[in-house]
Amino acid sequence: MTTPDAPAPRVPEAVHRRRWAILGVLMLSLLIVVLDNSILNVAVKTISTPAPTGLGASQSELEWAINAYTLVFAGLLFSAGLLGDRLGRKKVMLGGLVVFGLGSALAATAGSPGELIGFRALMGLGAAFVMPATLAVLMNVFEREEQPKAIGIWAGGVGLAIAIGPITGGILLDHFWWGSVFLINVPIVIVAVALMLWLVPDSRDPRPGRVDPVGVVLSVVGLVLLVYGIIRGGELADFTDVTVLGTIAAGLAVLAAFVIFEKRSDHPSIDIGHFRNKVFSAAVAVIALVFFALMGVTFFSVFYTQSVRGYSPLETGLLLLPLALAQLVFAPRARLVVDRVGIRATTTGAMLLIAATLASFAVLDADTPIWLLEIIFFLMGTGMAHIMTPISVVIMQALPREKAGSASALSNTFRQVGGALGIAVLGSVLSAAYRSGIEDKLGVLPEHLRHTAGESIEGTLGVAAGLGPEGRSLIGPAHDAFLHAMHVTALCGAGVALVGALVVALFLPGRPRPVRNDGKEPELVSATDR
Repeated sequence: MTTPDAPAPRVPEAVHRRRWAILGVLMLSLLIVVLDNSILNVAVKTISTPAPTGLGASQSELEWAINAYTLVFAGLLFSAGLLGDRLGRKKVMLGGLVVFGLGSALAATAGSPGELIGFRALMGLGAAFVMPATLAVLMNVFEREEQPKAIGIWAGGVGLAIAIGPITGGILLDHFWWGSVFLINVPIVIVAVALMLWLVPDSRDPRPGRVDPVGVVLSVVGLVLLVYGIIRGGELADFTDVTVLGTIAAGLAVLAAFVIFEKRSDHPSIDIGHFRNKVFSAAVAVIALVFFALMGVTFFSVFYTQSVRGYSPLETGLLLLPLALAQLVFAPRARLVVDRVGIRATTTGAMLLIAATLASFAVLDADTPIWLLEIIFFLMGTGMAHIMTPISVVIMQALPREKAGSASALSNTFRQVGGALGIAVLGSVLSAAYRSGIEDKLGVLPEHLRHTAGESIEGTLGVAAGLGPEGRSLIGPAHDAFLHAMHVTALCGAGVALVGALVVALFLPGRPRPVRNDGKEPELVSATDR
């Protein structure tokens, strides 16, 4: 895909002067969207604890609490981007922030796992209108030559959110009830709304696309059916069950209908024509693959540190700090590596690094020195930083500036879908492997407790605690079964990351061509350019 040969429009001087302040407001808006998930990562064990400490959520309910957010987010991102193009990105961001804040307040007061899942979906609805608009506004307040630097700082903001999220969550859980991890979003939303009204200019596409409600419904229904079938298969530890296969098949059929409908529609949610360009297709595919692997592995790492190693939520948050700091430090500087060795070499090396760090989880056990885990997290964050920045630049510069909302929405749609499927698939692998490892140790339990005890390590430990001294014999086998399941899941994640490395090595461009002196925007280098 190429950008137009017409000169790129210049940013108004009044906007240009305050572009860095505007970037700060956009990062604050982005912060709460990412912060919410990173806070939740350290809270899942607490939420799985029976009332009054938590909600007594099962592993499948925890997966849905995460995926209700990501699926609604992913399903609406592209339509939200189009609405921003049509109505104005600032207006759409403000509305999204208000809905996100309302959903956060309601989630904090949820009385059951089902209520939490519903309110998380509402938060996903608000977040869908915030995320694509931040990048779209960024592309409209920075000139092209400054866009890679601005996107690098924007990506570094993701690292900042990941850094402070788990620590903030740990502090809140040490002093308050589990709902405080959602309530903390509300004051941030208020500040972000006030600053946005003051500083951020509005922008829109002069020729926006039409909203596609049929496409939105088909995509959301298809993804929900697919993810439900995958999670259900993990619950049953049987992916050949007729209900599991039927649900997965129905999800795939609806998604196929979505693709056919989009190809024939004159106003599709997703322009299938974009994917004829190998560079663009490879870039969004890599976004999906890397988040598939990382979200699934991050989900089980919290249970490893808290349930197996015995760390508190705050200590777990601190253990995740190297991952976040690496992203914060390296994301803004990744463009310098790209300038030196090219996009393909940078991203291929980063994907191989992530594959290696995921595979290294397969050697961790209950007594592994904790500094080794810290090194793994740091290298994982380093790899992420050198993927997100160059890939985001490739995607955002593949479309004209006025289509920035669409480009951002596509990028984030694939990221969220990849993450949701990663949690579903790798979470189900974890659940199935754990059940197969623990079920022969559960014969001493009453029949009605065996299913609960076999679903997850928290289920086993919860039943063991209820039995008192008699339950202590289950703790060691529970740890062993979880470690085996974690090793299997980590290797699956590493395999997915290797596929991502192959994709970037084959299809991403070598080096971006420099901006031309006549003000015209250059074409992306093709995958064959070396």
